[in-house]
Amino acid sequence: MNPIRFAVAGALALASLAFPALAAEDDFLTIQLKDGPVVLELLPEVAPKHVAQIKKLAAEGEYDNVAFHRVIEGFMAQTGDVEFGDMEEGFDPNRAGTGGSELPDLPAEFSDLPFERGTVGMARSQDPDSANSQFFIMFDEGSFLNGQYTVVGKVVSGMENVDKIKRGEGGNGEVADPDRMIEVTVGKPN
Repeated sequence: MNPIRFAVAGALALASLAFPALAAEDDFLTIQLKDGPVVLELLPEVAPKHVAQIKKLAAEGEYDNVAFHRVIEGFMAQTGDVEFGDMEEGFDPNRAGTGGSELPDLPAEFSDLPFERGTVGMARSQDPDSANSQFFIMFDEGSFLNGQYTVVGKVVSGMENVDKIKRGEGGNGEVADPDRMIEVTVGKPN
């Protein structure tokens, strides 16, 4: 092989390895909780519209100070109600979980990925095309959700901090004086 072609091929191979690593940094969210950070790997190849909406809301600071308004032992912790779930701007325990963002609701992007411990899924109403800003993190396996809710990511570090989120006491997991996402940023922690 010609030495110049060999050098160009080598440079292209190195570049192809470097650029996906840079792009992948945007496919992580870091959620700061009271007990430490939680890093989520988002899955744009599985749910591109949902991931794009979550990243937009996080980049705009919409998830900062938002409560975990529904937390059920052995099941999941739900958060992301940017309309009624802000702990510093008038958290409304009677309405938390009923709101979303000003962005449009999203069509379902169901996949074959199973709901397991650490899976992140989008919350929605009875309408499969109603997901907006709310999401949940699984404490345990929930196969009954498979193919019914959109999987958007998975916890890659900090699950021990998710496990410390205050559990709800109401029949639907409602939480009095809930824990919150202190800050949510796009990317891994510095």
